[in-house]
Amino acid sequence: MILVADSGSSKTDWLLNLPEKEAQQFRTPGLNPYFLSEKEIVKIMHDKATDLLAHSNKVTEIYFFGAGCSSPDRHEVVSNALSILFPKAYISIDSDLLGSAYATCGHEKGLCCVLGTGSNISFFDGEEIHSGQHGLGFVLGDEGSGTWFGKALITDFLYGNMPADINALFNKTYGLNKEIVINNVYLKSGGNSYLASFARFLNIIRATQYGQALLNKGLLEFIETNIKSYPQYHKYKCNFVGSIAYVFADELKALCAENEIRVGKIIRQPIHDLMEFILSREG
Repeated sequence: MILVADSGSSKTDWLLNLPEKEAQQFRTPGLNPYFLSEKEIVKIMHDKATDLLAHSNKVTEIYFFGAGCSSPDRHEVVSNALSILFPKAYISIDSDLLGSAYATCGHEKGLCCVLGTGSNISFFDGEEIHSGQHGLGFVLGDEGSGTWFGKALITDFLYGNMPADINALFNKTYGLNKEIVINNVYLKSGGNSYLASFARFLNIIRATQYGQALLNKGLLEFIETNIKSYPQYHKYKCNFVGSIAYVFADELKALCAENEIRVGKIIRQPIHDLMEFILSREG
């Protein structure tokens, strides 16, 4: 059996290719090796992936594409954990960017953007990705991501910069204060996912002037900082993966059109396209 995983900082989608049956999908928390150790990954899987692990001895190949898996030492963290969980499987670990490129570009050249909890971009030459100077994480980068929008919303709320009606709605929805935010961002693990969780509020206020201004600011910052850093960005289609790109596709497409960016695929979750690519490559 072949098992494919697409892992971000917030969640991991797993798709198990069952012989002569429909593929079975599972979801666990994100398994980012920048934030989790080998032991922590194993514990999360034991706690949250009981149904998936019921197939552990039948899985022969695992293709894991994850955030934070861009270096050999991080590969090893995930690989070691999965080896414990799936003892009979060949395991391949690659970055989420490569998985997104496979899912959107296939074998064609193009730009592949991730706009989910975090954000990133790479150029795919039809075989491999060529990462630039991006992917700086939620403290230094992640322009236009869920984390970026969540941070903007929280800071506007705490600084009193929201319109009164939106401020009241935000307060009613989340009941936050400075102490709660500081504790979750700085004193607990998963600060990026915590911030990104507030991006859902942007969809609630999407039609407001404040919501549109914030949405356009974040997406335009991603375009200017990431896409336009590639001198030949006009030449290739620009593909997008992730919840922010998918939910706010209309605003994203409009801004791309204004900036002469050719939009290709926009998909929320790459897991099914990724499985199709893996199977076609093996066939």
